[in-house]
Amino acid sequence: MTVSLDALAADFSEYRTHLLGVAYRLTSTLADAEDAVQEAWLRLSTLEEPGRAEIRDLKAWLTTVVGRICLDRLRSAAVQRERYTGSWLPEPVVTPFGTQNEDPLDAIVRDDGVRMAALVVLDKLTPEQRVAFVLHDAFSVPFGEIADTLGCSQASARQHASRGRKALADADPPPRASLEEQRGVLERFVGALATGDLQAVVELLHPDVALIGDADGKARTTRRVIAGQDKVGRFIVGLMERYGYVQLAEVGVPVLVNGDLGLLLPDMPGDKGHFDLTRRVSAFAVRDGKIIGVYDIANPAKLTRLPA
Repeated sequence: MTVSLDALAADFSEYRTHLLGVAYRLTSTLADAEDAVQEAWLRLSTLEEPGRAEIRDLKAWLTTVVGRICLDRLRSAAVQRERYTGSWLPEPVVTPFGTQNEDPLDAIVRDDGVRMAALVVLDKLTPEQRVAFVLHDAFSVPFGEIADTLGCSQASARQHASRGRKALADADPPPRASLEEQRGVLERFVGALATGDLQAVVELLHPDVALIGDADGKARTTRRVIAGQDKVGRFIVGLMERYGYVQLAEVGVPVLVNGDLGLLLPDMPGDKGHFDLTRRVSAFAVRDGKIIGVYDIANPAKLTRLPA
């Protein structure tokens, strides 16, 4: 039976949010995710009728195609990141706090698999491990299709997924805390920073806390990962001194960053004794009622899709 292009487009539209979620989880970059979804549509729409007729499950077929496209992008990104200045963090998906709408991004960030703490771990996998693990464990793609995508045997595809799974388990990224818990912790943390009380700040940090900054040399943030309560606490309090004890509770806009509570900080001019504060998104991960992850994303290239 011949399927019209309009009918095909309608079916594709139904799966677009799902595909965007697959691509973002694989690439950690919205632009790459959107490009992958668009390319998947082009491949589908230009497929000859005999090829379309062979598709038994369009959603599964598109998921596999997107995985193959993202694999190519991951391999290219691995080379590009060698020239990146400082740490690299996923491009944040920032959505308004306290509201829900039909934006596909709102649906994507509800998935625990795209929380910042989890994506940071996925970014350390090889492209093959990431694609195999995400496609199989998150989206139930059979290993036969994953092997075709990777250009390897099924046994190798299983091994790639297994290594990705083990890396995630070993890293043990914190599960998503409830927004109510996150809000309480963040309010106390911001309050402690406002007073410059180092001891109060440290007490709100988990013993295994790590702070990661991402600016690619285009803004001020840490270029190296800072780990441990005392080191992270002293670094953040030191920053507050350099910025003149900015009242984060007054200037920061609460937002959801990949589904978790964070702060959007605007550009703020400094004075003779203090630095300018450049726009950034600060995301947090909470474990056992304390902050275990701080993600400071200040690279302007990753802040182009912020909510109005």
